[in-house]
Amino acid sequence: MQDLFHTLLSKIGEDPRRPGLKGTPRRMEESFKFLTTGYSQDLRKIVNGALFPVDTEGMVIVKDIECYSLCEHHLLPFYGKAHIGYIPDKKVIGLSKIPRIVDMFARRLQVQERMGQQICDALEAVLKPKGIGIVLEMNHLCMMMRGVEKQHSVAVTSHVKGSFKRDARTREEFLRLIK
Repeated sequence: MQDLFHTLLSKIGEDPRRPGLKGTPRRMEESFKFLTTGYSQDLRKIVNGALFPVDTEGMVIVKDIECYSLCEHHLLPFYGKAHIGYIPDKKVIGLSKIPRIVDMFARRLQVQERMGQQICDALEAVLKPKGIGIVLEMNHLCMMMRGVEKQHSVAVTSHVKGSFKRDARTREEFLRLIK
C-alpha cells in the first residue's frame, strides 16, 4: 500500500522523497488501515454475549454517538452523530456495544444511507427488539471542500423498524428524546 501512496504523491506533482513527505506513505497506510478496520470486525465478537434479560418495555436510547467515516465516492471524510433507540423484547444490549457497532460500519468506505441501514439491521439481528430507530446527522467533506462547497449543510437520515415504523407516537417520542 505504501508504494501506491508513494505513486499517488508523485502523480499529484509532489516529491515523496522531500523531508516533509518522507514518512507520509507509511502514515497513510496506517491511517487507511485504521479507517477501514470495520471490514475485519465481526458483529458477534463485538457483542460478545453482552445481552441481558429485562422485564421492561421502556425505550432505550444512546444518542450523540460521534462517528467518522469515509465517503466511498471521493474517499473524503464524513462525520457527525448517531442516535439509536430501541424498545427491548426481553433483553437489552450492553450500552457500550452500541457505539462499537456504529464504529464497525462507519470504519468502512460508506454512504450515510447504507451505514444507517446496516447499523439498524445489525441491532435488529442481535436484539430482536420490538422496535428500533436510528438517526444519523452528518457533515460531508465532499460537499464542504469540493463540489457544492456548502459549509453548514447537514445530511440527516433515519431508519426505523417494528414499532418505530408502525406507531407514530413511538417514533415521535424517539425523535423528541434525541433532540
